[in-house]
Amino acid sequence: MKIAIVTGASSGLGREFVRQITRLYKNLDEIWVVARRAERLEELKEKLPVYIRVFAGDMEEDLIYKQVLNRLENQNPDVRMLVNAAGFGKMGTIEEIAAEDKKLQLRMIDLNCRGLTEMTLTCLPYMSKGSRIINVASAAAFCPQSGFAVYAATKSYVLSFSKGLGAEVRKKGIIVTAVCPGPVNTEFFDIAESYTKTKGYKVILRANAGKVVTLAIKDAMKGKTISTYGVIMKAFRVVTKIIPHSLIVPFIH
Repeated sequence: MKIAIVTGASSGLGREFVRQITRLYKNLDEIWVVARRAERLEELKEKLPVYIRVFAGDMEEDLIYKQVLNRLENQNPDVRMLVNAAGFGKMGTIEEIAAEDKKLQLRMIDLNCRGLTEMTLTCLPYMSKGSRIINVASAAAFCPQSGFAVYAATKSYVLSFSKGLGAEVRKKGIIVTAVCPGPVNTEFFDIAESYTKTKGYKVILRANAGKVVTLAIKDAMKGKTISTYGVIMKAFRVVTKIIPHSLIVPFIH
């Protein structure tokens, strides 16, 4: 049985990946979707031509990983694609966010870093030559960001982890791609914008989620290590390699 697994599938880029994967993989038997909001996941069953298997649960808890692992062990499927899209961010200074909830930033690290890593480790034994791992990072991974410090740091981890893992598994024919878009027009900002609003130029730069995902899938199939949508974000990636971060960080802030 051939399957794809998508985390964070109830909204945003994760949901868009579920919609588009079937265009690439015509012979998938199932797509396994993982997220907290079960009703959102159930809605996908009515809209796609492939069977959707729902795993509703909190990826900050151990139970959801055990459920996925148990199903993998019982069915021994061929995981053709794993998309790690679950994650969240919170804009504001570290002190502002801590004043609201001292654990919130630790939760961000737990989901964005540990959750992504644990799901990858859970699925990797069931992947084979030609399988793809797509990890949703961010252009924030290219440079530290004042007012978005913890989120940017977690996405730097995702990018570094993706590169390292990719080098390890390439000899098995497994490709790992980190998706590093700039601002994307999704529900992400409904959560992120508690203490400060996105700067006007970033609002203008918000990309279409469908186009970001289309490019990400194409880049993964081409074996690219990083997928960055848009000329401006690609230029930003180059700039962060040339100009010292000490000069870039105040400008971003």
